[in-house]
Amino acid sequence: MQTKLRILVSLVVASLLWTSPTSAANNKSSHGKAPTAKKLRYLGVASWYGQDRQGHKMANGQRFDCHKLTAASWYFPFGTQIRVVNIKNGQSILVTVTDRGPNMRLHRVLDLSAAAAEQLDYLGDGLTSVFLYPIVSFNLEPAPIKMHLEEPASPMPTLEAKADEHPM
Repeated sequence: MQTKLRILVSLVVASLLWTSPTSAANNKSSHGKAPTAKKLRYLGVASWYGQDRQGHKMANGQRFDCHKLTAASWYFPFGTQIRVVNIKNGQSILVTVTDRGPNMRLHRVLDLSAAAAEQLDYLGDGLTSVFLYPIVSFNLEPAPIKMHLEEPASPMPTLEAKADEHPM
């Protein structure tokens, strides 16, 4: 009986040792993965703010103007241009992130200026469902290149000069 038990235990241990390295090799660990990019598109609720904030200082240091196409967002850096689409009517607009907001407890993704809300046709509603995504801009200026070459500080010795210094 003990012999059968020993054989059974050794088979179980052998099978565990056999499958453990192969299963560990097949499973990809999360430590080796490259960091994933942030989500580039968002779906959520947008609100707007206007005349009551006119002239107040924004998070980027500038004064708020409710007549410009601007937005407040926690998800994008300042200066990011965002395409905002009103899901209810399909109208879209391009705004620039100039402030931080809305309050995180309100569960909104964006605060738009009054001018932007008016163009999206939800000024009377106060809130609307939106789809938004950043517009990527590229700087296509060529890199500056120095056109002149400088002479080396000390001339490189030639093979002939080396041979003269060390005769064989």
